[in-house]
Amino acid sequence: MPLWSVLSRTMRGGRADAALALGLFALSATYVLLFLEGRSWQSAYERVPGSGWTLTVIACGALYWRRRRPVTVAVVVGLACAAYYPMTEPDGPILLAFIVALYTVAAEGRTAAAALFGAAALGVMAYGEVTSGINHLRNSGLYLMAGWFVAVVAVGGVAHNRRAYLREYERRLAEAVRTREEEARRRATEERLRIARDLHDVLGHNISLINVQAAAALHGLRRDPSRAESALTAIKATSKDTLRELRATLGVLRQVDEDAPAAGLARLAELTSGASAAGLTVRAVTEGAARPVPAEVDLAAYRIVQESLTNVTRHSAATEATVRVRYAGDAVRVEIDDPGPPRDGASPGSGNGVRGMRERAEALGGELSAGPGPGGGFRVSARLPLS
Repeated sequence: MPLWSVLSRTMRGGRADAALALGLFALSATYVLLFLEGRSWQSAYERVPGSGWTLTVIACGALYWRRRRPVTVAVVVGLACAAYYPMTEPDGPILLAFIVALYTVAAEGRTAAAALFGAAALGVMAYGEVTSGINHLRNSGLYLMAGWFVAVVAVGGVAHNRRAYLREYERRLAEAVRTREEEARRRATEERLRIARDLHDVLGHNISLINVQAAAALHGLRRDPSRAESALTAIKATSKDTLRELRATLGVLRQVDEDAPAAGLARLAELTSGASAAGLTVRAVTEGAARPVPAEVDLAAYRIVQESLTNVTRHSAATEATVRVRYAGDAVRVEIDDPGPPRDGASPGSGNGVRGMRERAEALGGELSAGPGPGGGFRVSARLPLS
């Protein structure tokens, strides 16, 4: 593993700041001890007294807290540098500690404070040049230092903006992942509800027809065997249709029976003939020019008719019903009427079937009403937009 990778993993946060403080102190001490004239300990101590070493330790050691207290650290390091340089000869690299502190203030988003500290440092340096008796203001050193301070503040501001951008990017990425997961869960829930409605409609309708036909077969076995045979034939056909629709519905979960015909208004004749086999005479009427409709609308219209006919066979004493499909403008209307009174004191319109039909219509932006018909009996009316 590369050395830089190892360092980047181990030297983070407080460890990195401690290493930086020790490194700057080592650099300052090396400069003083090795690069002074004579290169002797006595010469080094004469030119950098004990107070100078103390200020060096303060300035470098304060950098350990630079991330937690950037402004306070910048003030401490600046004051230490201001006290260090007038009492030492020659100048050491302790100014690097102030440059690091200045950068940290800007990188933490305190750009105005960093600019103020830089201007104050330049003012102190200019004052020292003037009061030293030798005016060096015309030299390029002060202006070069001003350029360094401006560059350090600018780089710190850029680093702050980049970190803010990365934090915002990570936040938005996490939000996108969370939203995508919620959307997937919502779609899965909607799909489960759709499959549950389809199963309810298929099984409820066909099992109701089988129940009626089975009752007719039992009654015919004693009085009219020919009627029993026709009822049993109808039960066979209805059960076959039930299995086919059930497998087609479950084929959404496992890709099977792809050739099974999709439920829709094109199969309305099959639906009405199945109800007729159960003893319910169904009259189908189409108004307006038939046109292609979206698959979701086509399926919803079919299921509404299917559930309505199921309710007629189960809850109504009527022997006939009318199914009207009207193509008008940007919507298709479906109406199912039966003239008979409720059977055995049933309360039509209060069960799960009507609620499921209404949910189907509203999911497509349509509407559904179920209640007493204008001429008596019961009517289910649905409007399904084509768009």
